[in-house]
Amino acid sequence: MADSYDRGRPSYPADAVKWLVGDEPVSVLELGAGTGKLTEVLVQLGHDVFATDPDDAMLDILSEKLPDVRATSGTAEQIPTGDSLYDVVVVGQAFHWFDHAKALAEIGRVLKTDGRLAVIQNERDERIPWVRKLGRLIGTQDTGFDPTEILDDSGMFSAVEAQTFRHWQVVDRHSIQDLVVSRSNIAVLEPEAQDHKRREVLAFYDDYGRGMDGMQLPYNCRAWRAQVLPHAVVASTGPTTGGHEVVEAGEEPRVPLAKRTDTAVRLPRVVTDPENGDDDLLIDFR
Repeated sequence: MADSYDRGRPSYPADAVKWLVGDEPVSVLELGAGTGKLTEVLVQLGHDVFATDPDDAMLDILSEKLPDVRATSGTAEQIPTGDSLYDVVVVGQAFHWFDHAKALAEIGRVLKTDGRLAVIQNERDERIPWVRKLGRLIGTQDTGFDPTEILDDSGMFSAVEAQTFRHWQVVDRHSIQDLVVSRSNIAVLEPEAQDHKRREVLAFYDDYGRGMDGMQLPYNCRAWRAQVLPHAVVASTGPTTGGHEVVEAGEEPRVPLAKRTDTAVRLPRVVTDPENGDDDLLIDFR
């Protein structure tokens, strides 16, 4: 469903991303980058982005759109990069999928001192009747998400700041079908059930008589940011805890910070070279 995801999902408003990451160019690690919806905005704002996602099909689309962006397979629970390298770790539309205890330990590991975690989520504005009807058809399980309690309970971050930004996505007869089939709750259905849901939503769209002129689908883009606390130091503890733990102020790390190493597995991106034939492979170990 990677192609449908890229065609059917909304982007993110630039003012929301500026609020999250700032106006000055910084080093950004993006977790759950998908097909690069958020990556595109970050790059346009001048940030240096390293994009990761566990799905190679998603990253293939990202790399095709943004060939100059470093992109590598990886998860939030085992981030494929070294320690203390990034000013901001950003997550768009993916934080709810994480194993939060493991992911936050890894995020703390890769952030620089005074680095920041930024989370952003698009939610359809279902206060509007026709949008609420659409939600009943395609599901609303991704609404009402808020990472504040998770971040507060971790003890790793400062008080969470939150803002909401309103924006609109133009959906037409084609893209509304992509929006449907890209949803995880529909993607897991049998093909016949997926097709039934797609035709049901298409009939809903056609009832409004907008044809290919499209409709303005309103979103509330919710954004959260929090700074990593100085006392949240990450040290290696061995394989039983995923390789890392948070060490509070006054405690000694089990391994000196100078000897910390990147224990995450970096997965190469392997693609064929279309100009030289399928016999040549390009392996990107960035």
